[in-house]
Amino acid sequence: MKRRDFLKQCSAAASGLVLANVLPSYAWAMPGEYYSPGSKSLFEIFSNPENQYRPFVRWWWNGNKIEKAELARELRVLKAAGIGGVEINPISFPLRTDDMGKPSVEWLSDEWIELLKFTLEEAESLDMTCDLLVGTGFPMGGDFLEKEECSQIVVLAVKKLKGPLKTEFSLFDLYKEADPAITSPYSGRTMEMLEVKLVPDPLNHMDKVINLSDQIQSGMIRVSVPKGNYAVYGLVKINRFMSVIQGAPGGMGPVLNHYDTAAVKKYLNRMSNTIQQKIGPLKGKVRSFFIDSLETEGTNWNSDMMNEFQKRRGYDLYPYLAFVLFKIGSMGNTTGTNILYPVKTEPEFKKMINRMRYDFELTKAEIFRERFADTFVQWCKDNNIKSRAQGYGRGYFPLEGSFDLDIPEGETWLKYGIGEDISEEKFTQYPWHLGRGNTMINKLVSSAAHLKDKKLISSEELTNTDMVFNEALEILKIAGDQSTISGVTHPVFHGFNYSPPEAAFPGWITYGGYFNEKNTIWPYFKHYTDYRARLSAMLQQATMFADIALLAPFADQWSEFGAQNEPFPVVVSPAYQALIWESVHQNGNACDYVSENVIKNSEVKKGFLTYEKRKYHTLFLIEVHSLDIAAAEKLHEFVNGGGKVFCIEAIPDRSSGWNNYEARDLEVQRWIEKMKAYPEHFIHLNKPASDFLGWYKSVQEKYNLTPYVKIREPKTFITQIRYHTDDAEISLINNSSSKHSAQLDLIFEKNVIKNKQAWLWDAVTGKRFKLNAPDGHLNINLGPADSKLIVFDRHKKGTVWKESPLTGNDAKEINGQWNAEFRHYDGTVKQEKLENLKDLKEIPEYAYFAGTVIYRNSFRLEDKETAHYINLGNVFGICEVSVNGKELGTQWFGRRIYPVEGLLRNGTNEIEIKVTTVMVNYMKTLKNNEVAQYWTNQKKKDQPLQSMGLVGPVTVY
Repeated sequence: MKRRDFLKQCSAAASGLVLANVLPSYAWAMPGEYYSPGSKSLFEIFSNPENQYRPFVRWWWNGNKIEKAELARELRVLKAAGIGGVEINPISFPLRTDDMGKPSVEWLSDEWIELLKFTLEEAESLDMTCDLLVGTGFPMGGDFLEKEECSQIVVLAVKKLKGPLKTEFSLFDLYKEADPAITSPYSGRTMEMLEVKLVPDPLNHMDKVINLSDQIQSGMIRVSVPKGNYAVYGLVKINRFMSVIQGAPGGMGPVLNHYDTAAVKKYLNRMSNTIQQKIGPLKGKVRSFFIDSLETEGTNWNSDMMNEFQKRRGYDLYPYLAFVLFKIGSMGNTTGTNILYPVKTEPEFKKMINRMRYDFELTKAEIFRERFADTFVQWCKDNNIKSRAQGYGRGYFPLEGSFDLDIPEGETWLKYGIGEDISEEKFTQYPWHLGRGNTMINKLVSSAAHLKDKKLISSEELTNTDMVFNEALEILKIAGDQSTISGVTHPVFHGFNYSPPEAAFPGWITYGGYFNEKNTIWPYFKHYTDYRARLSAMLQQATMFADIALLAPFADQWSEFGAQNEPFPVVVSPAYQALIWESVHQNGNACDYVSENVIKNSEVKKGFLTYEKRKYHTLFLIEVHSLDIAAAEKLHEFVNGGGKVFCIEAIPDRSSGWNNYEARDLEVQRWIEKMKAYPEHFIHLNKPASDFLGWYKSVQEKYNLTPYVKIREPKTFITQIRYHTDDAEISLINNSSSKHSAQLDLIFEKNVIKNKQAWLWDAVTGKRFKLNAPDGHLNINLGPADSKLIVFDRHKKGTVWKESPLTGNDAKEINGQWNAEFRHYDGTVKQEKLENLKDLKEIPEYAYFAGTVIYRNSFRLEDKETAHYINLGNVFGICEVSVNGKELGTQWFGRRIYPVEGLLRNGTNEIEIKVTTVMVNYMKTLKNNEVAQYWTNQKKKDQPLQSMGLVGPVTVY
């Protein structure tokens, strides 16, 4: 699905309210301070997590149609579901939705600030944390901005011609051609023609370009085209080119100019001063100011851009600017067919332009960081509020963009394919549709956080535009575990819509997962929030281990394609990039991404490349062609000191950028030649045609890259991370498959076990169990969607782990007729007798069911027959089981095995299995409900029917 579709809105309709039991109050640190565990042990922090570690939600204040009573009610609904905090996020009111005549409250008005004050006080009374969005919608902006304070862009218009020909164009023709097809154009944008040129196709030298700019004043461009292929190039500046995406009243209008320090300060201070003049300092009331997606759609201009470029890069880019640019498309994307938009260029001219393009991208990123990001961070400090932001987008440094943030943030999405097998071939064709929830940016953001010793790493999590109304808890767990594996330590769910209970079903929905008390899964949602809270609480006390570093070829990518729109780049170069870090972790090692600046600022100590508290014995260069001289020199020092550098596919042979490049290229090549004198430490590797997992394993074995946990038979759907504290070593092992199981034979290295006892800490229950791991050797079984948290510490006493077997020698299937009671979401109840258990989507009468099915049956145990377990087999939904009137509990993912020892009797035993399904199949049937149809049946959101119910076989053994 294209990102543009994500930005379209949807609407709502109906009633019905299900509330979970209210949680006990959890103590929490003041929002402005990090929690200090004090005298609590790591296990106490894990087993009963403080409120600040619980998942937060993005709380959309739809259209700012907010009222005190409803704000208070929704906070309590969230608290009851195990949510620890909210990100207050004013946004536009969804289309196709009845607002019931409720008025909007303008952002930053006295009334809005009073409602904000009320919300902060209510949250504090509930021990819940509040973050506050900067602006409304994204990126920030508003009608109150002066013209020069708004975002600007310089774009290219190309008209290809074949001569000989005499023709003319109006400036309007070129403006129309140049006008970018972005997601959210501002209606008041104005255009200015900067240059017009006649360009031969192909182009090999600037002397062949004919300048027609003297005709701009006339409004018409008359051109006499010589014989051959040519193009007219128009270089167009657009002022106020972009509008805030989904801005709420008071924050709608043109986007801010992020390259203008004064404008940024004015915007930020307007927000903080207006609020704090009314209600006092926000310190202690708001944990962080938050900046959402930096989707600035290709903005690239400020009045001093070319002056800054010349000052920083040492030459004048302006004569070449038209050739550096590509055509701008949706979300500011400049690749794909747009690369074919300009004229062809001869190889030498193309090399020059590519180097200049890198210089332009570097200059923009520097200015963006200095004038916007640094200004934002300082503003947060001045207000004693933490900074939280998604420090990425187009033209943002992938690592350094997160360095100075208090709470760096990534993104984890829900998409069809999560839990399924995704081939490497498909991966390289669709780099961001991985069958994985975590995006590539997660690994970059978490690596940046590790380099700066930050332990709180958040994620806009479970972002959902493909699977709305299909929020199976098992899918949430798989995606969430993948987020954790990528380095995230705290989720912010996307999201919870402000929606009065009397709103027409299914409620006010902007977008995102249907996290709503009207969802069938809502009474069980706290099972998932408890699970995530325990992981977050633990991992935020620990440091993720990594001793291998990866360098991606961002300089080469910026040179050839321009900076990409993270986390959904049109081009990933090379396409297999993420398979490298995944293969490292799948084989028992761990890695961080680094940048050239990180390498340059590192020290070489005892064979390690050391940056602050991080140190790496090995560095992989992933098809890196261009390298900074200082980075090359540092890598030589590293290799000379005993470190290993692997060059995958390419050995660096040049520098980046244009000015004085010949001399710089020679210097890079000189350092590379010196490294080649260490063939055991400077190694060229060919990427595999397939099987990156096996390829890395062979590299690991051949070059003695000792894993801290040796996995005898690694699998692509099994991965792991390692954390450590002063007293414990932590290994999280994850199965991202919804179908496959894995019997794992693990050997942990001596540095991990260090005379410690192995424990299984169960994040679902908060309990721990003693493991038998002689000399670090451990056998564990991971079922579908399963994860195991293994802790080595000095605690000695406890219950020994007893794994539930999948079956037994005398397993007995419970068959015969099942009595099924279908409690439909629409309120109807129907009784059925089922001769066989079957997926409900295969039964025409129930294919579009949503709600709860209660399956009842009986089975006999004869004399001398014993049974210790019941295995439900395949279950699609959340299940609750009772045997002989005794409730056995709720299970919501993976294998559904219940211990029943002591609960069964000779003779007849009664079993009842309750299965609650997802809603999507039913929502597809609501043909008159525009919201339901938009999310489930429209062409680009045509969701498939989902499996539902108890499929079995149900066995006792």
